[in-house]
Amino acid sequence: MKRFSFFLLVLFLAIFASAEEKYADITIKVSKQETGKPVRNASVILHSVSSSGKQEKGGLNLKTDSEGKTTYQGIPYGKLRVQVIAKGLQTYGEDVEINEAQKEIEIKLKVPQEQYSIYDDKHPAPNAPVKKP
Repeated sequence: MKRFSFFLLVLFLAIFASAEEKYADITIKVSKQETGKPVRNASVILHSVSSSGKQEKGGLNLKTDSEGKTTYQGIPYGKLRVQVIAKGLQTYGEDVEINEAQKEIEIKLKVPQEQYSIYDDKHPAPNAPVKKP
């Protein structure tokens, strides 16, 4: 009888502890920074982040619709790493705190910046002799 009572107590505590974990519904909107137009078919990757800042294993890979939106229900409260990849735009990444039942995240992607090269004539090296025409 004592074992049965102990088992019921453990079961009750497990149910009570799991009932306290909170979950959120999130909406992510992705648009172009320059024009404000929605980004269709962008990959949105979500990973939980531990209290030590390490990315948890697993994760979700979502796609944006024609309005640049994607949604997911049941994200646990805490830190969430959001990464967005879209063709022709800079990759985006940020850790977001999820602490409310409904969370909307707006992401504005930039056009890739020109890369600097020491071999490019447009950008001479700082100590290189200047060519005169």
